[in-house]
Amino acid sequence: MVTTWDVAGRGVLRLPSGVLVRGRGLRDGEPAGVGAEFGVYLLGRDPGVTAWEARWVRWPDFRLPSDRAAFAAVLREALSRAAGERVEFACGGGIRRTGTALACLAVLNGVPAREAVAYVRAGYHPRAVETPWQRRFVRRYGAGA
Repeated sequence: MVTTWDVAGRGVLRLPSGVLVRGRGLRDGEPAGVGAEFGVYLLGRDPGVTAWEARWVRWPDFRLPSDRAAFAAVLREALSRAAGERVEFACGGGIRRTGTALACLAVLNGVPAREAVAYVRAGYHPRAVETPWQRRFVRRYGAGA
């Protein structure tokens, strides 16, 4: 069984520790190749059952997570699991909410908060973390808020 994404490619972010996580837009469907083993879904409503273990973070489009403590706990779990499992983050389009979550994950993995958005834009998607309040959320996340 493959326990990590085979190669860093489209939609796969390599964190400073070397761990790989996939981001994607649910509207795009499941990418070809190996599937996730654990998913984090950032949506305004429950996505329902998946073929793998998953966590749902209530996060309406263009907004921020409804429960920030629950979001932080899911990020810690995802980072821990990504060391030995294929972990994906997804929202509707795969850019705003997914990018914001990946930037916060990068902060947990050692990227300075003030550099996390640029890190995710360079390694995942050039338009990740689109709104001013999402960028502020990432900076404050790094400060422990």
